[in-house]
Amino acid sequence: MLKVDIRSFSYDSAEILKEIAFALEKGQQLAVLGESGCGKSTLLHIIYGLLHLEHGQIHWGQTELLGPNYNIVPGESFIKLVAQEFNVMPYITVSENVAEHLPRLDPKSEAKRVRDLLEVVDMLPFSDSMVKNLSGGQKQRVALAKALAKEPELLLLDEPFSHIDTFRKNSLRRKLYSYLRENDIACITATHDAAEALAFSDEILILRNGTTEALGKPEVIYNSVTNIYQAGFFDEVNELPGTLFDSEEQETLLLFPHQLRVSETETTLKVTIQNNYFRGSNYLVEAKWNDKTIYFEHSQKILEGSEIFIKRNQ
Repeated sequence: MLKVDIRSFSYDSAEILKEIAFALEKGQQLAVLGESGCGKSTLLHIIYGLLHLEHGQIHWGQTELLGPNYNIVPGESFIKLVAQEFNVMPYITVSENVAEHLPRLDPKSEAKRVRDLLEVVDMLPFSDSMVKNLSGGQKQRVALAKALAKEPELLLLDEPFSHIDTFRKNSLRRKLYSYLRENDIACITATHDAAEALAFSDEILILRNGTTEALGKPEVIYNSVTNIYQAGFFDEVNELPGTLFDSEEQETLLLFPHQLRVSETETTLKVTIQNNYFRGSNYLVEAKWNDKTIYFEHSQKILEGSEIFIKRNQ
């Protein structure tokens, strides 16, 4: 349905995006990962039609989306963008916000639709509350429901859970992405949250300095990181010479903490324990090896200052 081919995009003389190309099918979900300033928001604004793309093309099916230079009203009617600045009206109720763009032809069915969407975003108890009295996270959830009211074909989300409490975030993500799949709504989510990208997307696009660093299925991206930048989105990462584990392995290895463990026998990797960080199901242990910081997981806290051997999980 969506085909993106951005050869170059600049603000004035500063190039923001270059050489980005991907396609998105009906109901498919893409997560865009990248550090602040890498162009994630700009990418969404180009797709939506708020920014003119001179060097490249955006297609929806067979139709080219021409952007603000060719449309009196910027933005495409079948696409909804939930930006970091919430598009909500403060002096009307939550329900009235969600119903704002509905045709008002069938009050009974539209009232049910509003209730159903408020249920998706866990805002039904606040249906009659004035939006100006809500927290930032609650306003963000209202903006999500409002974007879904007319059931777009493509939803663009820019850090959609950034203001939402962690205890509510997990449930909300499950409900929202399940709703999108059930209704065949394609979605692009710009996020810093790698756990979210891994769990809820069909593909991940990693941006670096405005261009494609990696693109593929979550499992493939996670299991084939090629540098510290990619790996750093998912966990602490260890950069170690392969010869530590195999005399014939000449390449430098990138290993996540769960890929290393304590060895009961002597190995070539003897470390000194620095710190233990409790993570619920285990500890993240920080150690030193030849002035290099090493991270690995262990079921129990290890005495700081002690020396132990660790090895690679096979």
